[in-house]
Formats: sequence, C-alpha cells, structure tokens
Amino acid sequence: MAINIFMRKGVFASICIAMIIATLYSCYKDKGNYYIALPQEPQITGLDTLYEASVGDSLIISPKISGIDPVSVQCNWRIDVPEAINPETNHYEGHALRIAFGLEAKRYRARLTVTNKANGMKYFYDFQIQGMTAFSRGSLVLSTDNGISKLSFIKPDHSVQANIYEIINGENLPANPLHIHYVRNQFTGNTPLGYWIISKNGGVRLDVNNLKKETLKPGTLYDNFFLAPPRIDVGSLQTYPFGALLGVINGKFYGGATTTWDQSVTYGMFGTFADGDYELAPQFVLSSVDNNFSIIGFEKNKKQFIRINIYGSPMYFGTQYTSVNPEIFDPSQVGMDLLHMVQINNKDTYAFVKDDSGSVYELKFTANFNGPFLVTANHKKLFVHQEWISANTKMVASRIGYIYVGYQNKVFRYNPLNQQVQELKVNIQSPVSLLKLDDDENTLIVGAGSSLYYMDIQIGKDGQLLKKIDGIPGDIVDLTWRK
Repeated sequence: MAINIFMRKGVFASICIAMIIATLYSCYKDKGNYYIALPQEPQITGLDTLYEASVGDSLIISPKISGIDPVSVQCNWRIDVPEAINPETNHYEGHALRIAFGLEAKRYRARLTVTNKANGMKYFYDFQIQGMTAFSRGSLVLSTDNGISKLSFIKPDHSVQANIYEIINGENLPANPLHIHYVRNQFTGNTPLGYWIISKNGGVRLDVNNLKKETLKPGTLYDNFFLAPPRIDVGSLQTYPFGALLGVINGKFYGGATTTWDQSVTYGMFGTFADGDYELAPQFVLSSVDNNFSIIGFEKNKKQFIRINIYGSPMYFGTQYTSVNPEIFDPSQVGMDLLHMVQINNKDTYAFVKDDSGSVYELKFTANFNGPFLVTANHKKLFVHQEWISANTKMVASRIGYIYVGYQNKVFRYNPLNQQVQELKVNIQSPVSLLKLDDDENTLIVGAGSSLYYMDIQIGKDGQLLKKIDGIPGDIVDLTWRK
C-alpha cells in the first residue's frame, strides 16, 4: 500500500515538471510581437501652473485641448477649499473655467480633469490659484504726524494711499509708534499671518488682505497675552521666522507661542516671560544656526551681555557662558551702557557702548549659544565718529559686512574691519529716521521726513538714487512690504 502511494506521488511530480517545461518552452518560442493600440492622449496648451485671481473679480481659464475628438471631451474643474462646508460648491464643468472669484486671498490647490467619453479614460492636470486683493502687493509705511500715528499704503505703481488705517478702521492707531511687522511663517511656505503695528505701550494686528483690525485672532497687543501684565512698556520687538513676535516688554523677554497650528487663534500669543532676575535693554540680536535660535541681550543694570535660548519658548540663562579673551573686554562685566547692537551673518556682533564720560566704544565679539556656550571678545576701540552714535541713531548691518549709519541728513557706509567710511551720494532733505535693507540687500531704503529714498548699494555702487517716494504724512518711523 505504501509503495502505491509513493508511486502515485512520483507520477504526480513528473506531470508537474512536464507542465512547467512545456510552459517555459512555449514562452521561449513566443517572441512577444504584439500590437497594442494605446488610447490617444489629449494635448493641453494654455494651462499655467499658477493663476492670480483678484477677490470679487472674474477668473477665466480656457486651455486649448487637442488630440482627441472634441465631441468626446468632458472637463471638470475642482478647487480645494479646506474651509468650505460643502466642497462640491467649488466644482465646475465646462471646457473653460469661468467664475467670479469669491474665495479669500489665499493660495488654493486646483485640478482640471479631462475625460475621453469615447473610452472612459481620465487625465489630471494640477495647478494653483492665488487669491489677491488690492493690498496683496505693496508697502506699508508707519509714520507719526503731530503726535498721531499714521499708516500709508504704497501701491506697486508707487502711488500713496495715506491714512489708510483711519479710513478702513475708523479710529486712530496707538500713539508713540515703534515698529511695523509683516508676520509670516517661513517654515510653511511664507504663510502670511498678519501685520503687527507696535507702539510704546501697545499695538494692533491687521488682516493682511484688507488691513482691518483682527477680530478672530487677538487684535491688540494687550489681547495677545494669555495673561496680560498690568502695564505694557515695549522695548523692542522682532519677528520670529516661525511667524510670531518676540522681544523685550517691561524689561523682560517674551516669545509668541509656536507649538500649535499657525492658523489657530492662540498661535503667536505670549505666555509668561523668560524667568529670571534681570532687566533688559531694548536692543537684542536674534541668531540662528541650523534653525536653532538664540538671543544676545544686554542686562542694563548689571551691564553685561546675556544669553537666552529658545527651546520651544525663551529661556533665560544670563551669563551662563564662558568668556574668551576677557583681557580685551569681559562680556559679563562690560561696565558701560549699550546704545546699539548689530550682527553680521549670524556671526560677528558689534555693540556700541558709552562709558561714564560719554565716550563711545565699539565692541566686536562672537557668541555661540548652541554649545559650547562661548562669548569671544575680538576688539574694543573708540568709535571713529563719536558724534554719530546716540540712542536715536539709525543703524543697519548687511550680510557682507558693512554697517550703514544715518547721521542728521546723511547716510554713511562703515567697514568695521578697517574703519573705512564712505558717505552715500543721495541728497537727503530731512534728518534720517529709518534705515532698512531690501530683501536682496542690494537696495538701502532710507526714510527721512515724508520721503522714502531707495539707494543702490550693490557692489560697485555708492548709493545712487533708484527712486524716491513722497507724500507720507509726518515723519517716517518704519516700513514693511509684500512682493
């Protein structure tokens, strides 16, 4: 019986082997010479990857479709609107998309689906739509006119809409203006989050699309605190690349919350300040190394440079660092008052300090607050133009190593490596109240009186005037822009 079972298994195995050999042999003889009739694909021309649409205006997209019988073509358009209650509201049919663009001034993903009705094949073409308003491009200028804060909008054609905040919001801005910031999250494609207009004792946030004071998100600096202090005395505030403000308020260091979705109403709000026994001067430097952010500040009572690291929120470490070359100067015991501080390329920091006799010194140092924690003194010298530096002096540093200084109605380019000074050539009519570098740092923007001067400072240029914009009410305080 066992022998029969064994024989049956052997016969079965032989049959399987024979079938495999036959299959392989037939595959070998089959040269695969087939004719496959692929369906003809449509050819799309005139469809861009990005369209700009003005809110409330017509949006027309009419690509040309060829390659298949026009009678067999069916087109479906879809705009993805995350906030839409009914997504199908933004679905359309037709060879062209013709709509009145009623969405917000945001960027939306969209898709054209082309169907060949003759065979049911579908073809997909993705693009984007950027909603625009009259304020999507241009500059905002903060000024003060007889003690009243003013906001002006400069259109791309350089025409000026003065008093735009009063016109839109029906009220005045807070007095004693300091800064205007265009806040955006640089880590999510420069998502615009708002404008902050900061004054000495407050501030307001505006919607970037219509310049109205925010109503859903905190609309004032006081409301931007989870628990507001009884008074607000702003030293200075800067924008954080994650899309929040940080800086010195009431002598303490605050940083806006960035640990939630950047569209949340609490995003960017201030919690408690960095804990510690200190009182900061208004000036500070924000440095970044591989997206690790740290702060160089100055304790004005102890007269020392201090370290603040941002580990989710700001943390005060004071002088928890090692001083290198203290024989040049000791950063933990400067013994002088800070007037200005600028940094070049997240590396060389220049501080201008005044001693008890009124003499102004230039201190150069580098700080590594990402470990090992070092402050290395490089030089201490009397500044070559003592008359330039006061608490009101305007100063900005470029990435290539120049420091621009405004003094009276002149602007100077100062090279701290060799102390060379060059006066820029533009004839400025009023005292300089603003210095700002354009994004590419090839242009220096100078505010003086009611005028803005755009000066060419790229290599080989000496500040030749590129354009001048007049008509700003009062004296210019600060400037920001969207391009």
